[in-house]
Amino acid sequence: MTYFDIHVLQTVPPSNINRDDSGSPKTAVYGGVRRARVSSQAWKRAVRKAFEADPATRPEAGTRTRRLPQVIADELARRVPELAPHKDLAGLAATNAMFKLDLKKRGDNKRPESEYLLFLGRRQLDQVVERLAAATSDLVAAGDEAKAVADVVARLGLADLGVTGHPGAVALFGRMVADAPDVNVDAACQVAHAISTHAVETEFDYFTAVDDELGDAETGAGMIGTIEFNSATLYRYATVDLEELAANLDDDRDRALDLAVAFGRAFALSMPTGKQNTFANHTRPDFAMVAVRGDQPVNLVGAYERPVLPRHNGLMVESVAALLRYWTDQESVFGTAPAFVAASYPSWLGEEVNKIAEPYRLPAPVAFEDALTGVRAALAEGAPR
Repeated sequence: MTYFDIHVLQTVPPSNINRDDSGSPKTAVYGGVRRARVSSQAWKRAVRKAFEADPATRPEAGTRTRRLPQVIADELARRVPELAPHKDLAGLAATNAMFKLDLKKRGDNKRPESEYLLFLGRRQLDQVVERLAAATSDLVAAGDEAKAVADVVARLGLADLGVTGHPGAVALFGRMVADAPDVNVDAACQVAHAISTHAVETEFDYFTAVDDELGDAETGAGMIGTIEFNSATLYRYATVDLEELAANLDDDRDRALDLAVAFGRAFALSMPTGKQNTFANHTRPDFAMVAVRGDQPVNLVGAYERPVLPRHNGLMVESVAALLRYWTDQESVFGTAPAFVAASYPSWLGEEVNKIAEPYRLPAPVAFEDALTGVRAALAEGAPR
């Protein structure tokens, strides 16, 4: 097996990236103290949205929705307006065929929804709509409308689209359909919950908003409220199983290599959007380390079981030093080593870390894109166990 691990340390200013049901920033107790936390689901969605935003990976993007019949129906009507009267039946029949479901249309004004999110590639969605659009003459044929639609869908071979030709997003993140296990896809990537390397306290921002139309004689705020937030140095980790990814892509190894690298880039540079308009917490990683392994994925969060203290170096320097010590000791204790490792960080950070972490030393820094180039080459070569 060949695994691609990525470790990120990132400082985030006052923010509320990922909220719980009460609106508070998510937290977790680790090492006996409360930490800031960002759920894996939040960061995976950020990666998927990054795929959509990048022209290079847009063809690999997908959509997760309970309203897939409606999405198909509306796109069909947009492309072929004369099919508008039949679009809902077409979208329903196509979804049922792909995912082996039996969704029903409920009421005159309601459209069917699945009980859970269905994950389909954008490219697959285009294929479905193209096939339905090409069958215009059959869909508008006289006779039993419902039967005409069902007959057309049966002839289009849509049943295979749910289980073959996966886009990168589905191949990476997997798909679970409880009622149709044969369309399930095992995820090729795993993303850990990001947690702070140190203890945090949730704070409250008391704010007021001024009513611009109040007269000079009128006083008081137009609005008063509070927002909870915290700030943290986060440790983030993800891993990609290259063999599983290639298998999900019908053994297209070159495409799997490109996707693994694209995932690493998107994971490092993406940011969940919770409360961004309020806090503008658009930071990038201060430290990123990538590794290709043949033994097993290795999450280095144990470096922070003892919470980091800022001392005079600040949290980032101390966090990188703790990671360096823990990583080196882990490899020594278990007699393992990555087939490839590279780290990206500013030179001043390396100098400060090496001062306090002796005799441990960081790998020499490289540009992040160069690190990813090295990852691709190492993955292509394969990692010895």
